[in-house]
Amino acid sequence: MQSFVINLLNGVSYGLLLFMLSAGLTLIFSMLGVLNFAHASFYMLGAYVGFSVAARAGFWSALVVAPLVVGLSGAAMERWLLRRVRPHGHLAELLSTFGAAYLIGEAVKLVWGLPALAAHVPPALDGPLFTVYGAAFSRYRAFAMAISIAMLAALYALLRTSKTGLIIRAALTHASAVEALGHNVPRVFTQVFAAGTALAALAGVIGAPLFVIEPAMAESVGSIVFVVVVIGGLGSLGGALVASLVVGCVQTLAVASDASLGALAVRIGQPLPPEWAALSVAQVAPLVPYLLLVAMLALRPHGLFGQREDDA
Repeated sequence: MQSFVINLLNGVSYGLLLFMLSAGLTLIFSMLGVLNFAHASFYMLGAYVGFSVAARAGFWSALVVAPLVVGLSGAAMERWLLRRVRPHGHLAELLSTFGAAYLIGEAVKLVWGLPALAAHVPPALDGPLFTVYGAAFSRYRAFAMAISIAMLAALYALLRTSKTGLIIRAALTHASAVEALGHNVPRVFTQVFAAGTALAALAGVIGAPLFVIEPAMAESVGSIVFVVVVIGGLGSLGGALVASLVVGCVQTLAVASDASLGALAVRIGQPLPPEWAALSVAQVAPLVPYLLLVAMLALRPHGLFGQREDDA
């Protein structure tokens, strides 16, 4: 019981971290209509910049400086790259972000090298916050959950209750009308792109002490984020939140499970071949998000909260 509770809490914390990352991608897709293939690279860049800032000025400074630096980089990318290729269609934008992802990856290797780096938990957040049946839940994971929830509340307040959010939501569907009212829509696009990449960088700084900082981290987490966005429904922040929690909890519980596939198959009356039955659930845990993706595309192609094309 104690193992299940702690693993569930760890899954929620991982899911909220995924949401922080996928929220930025969802915002960018909602505004620009293009999936930003470089989004996970900004997450990686945030982790590296945060590591360097933390080494000199401390973890708390990294929480502020890294998102600002990466957000400005994202704004520059939207202003001088995506805005130039936008007249050529979404395919050109997609290919541009794909190329930018490789450029960021190579730049990271040139600046920080190939060896993996280990970020340290700040002393104030080190140690257990509480114990459940003798199992400890760390302060740092609780802090990561609190930051994610605060970010969610800030996004809701910005998009639903502020004038800026009203302009953003209006520009999503009636950009020409918003521009006719005197608002600078291209600047709004740049600001949203910068905010999305800053959220990715914030997730990178917070996730760095939980994972290893390495040049391959963008590839490893990028595919999971796209799974989350597709399962939740393209352009839906609420869907991204639900999908992040589902993927985070299911994958964490699968990693911690000691059950075998053979035992699970017997319970549902579908025996497996011996070579499959010998595998444990933990061994196939990395496949779980993609199995959920395939199931979602087969049963509900537009995602949990996505809008059907014929309803658009």
